[in-house]
Amino acid sequence: MPEKATKDKVLCYVVRDGELLVFRHTDYSYEEVGIQVPAGSIRAGETPEAAALREAREETGLTDFKIVKKLGEAEYDISPYRAEIQHRHVFHLELAEPTPARWTSQEDHDGEQEPTHFECFWIPLEAAHILQSGQGALLGRLFD
Repeated sequence: MPEKATKDKVLCYVVRDGELLVFRHTDYSYEEVGIQVPAGSIRAGETPEAAALREAREETGLTDFKIVKKLGEAEYDISPYRAEIQHRHVFHLELAEPTPARWTSQEDHDGEQEPTHFECFWIPLEAAHILQSGQGALLGRLFD
């Protein structure tokens, strides 16, 4: 197995009225990719805070986010999907703009690859244990 690279990532817990903003990839089945929160890579020269806000905007199509606080950092081994250790910076965000119960969005990847299509929706925080790839690991810190 190849050497595992460590990648700096951000995860965003966007919470409103006891619910968590999540999405699913509409080009893949739940069995393949599950339900996720906005997340992604920190770019060179970018702070984790800036990356969290950028990823939340890119993946949801919404803009009016603000960071409530950083909840912490965690490591996650994403193999065998990829030979990668993710060093995750986890943030609690709030969203000031209204949303429908469900909406579609897409991430354009700066034109470097085909757009990724998402369906965004809200789930009760109590149900957030269903998040894929250990993304829910720091949810308990929302209540600290």
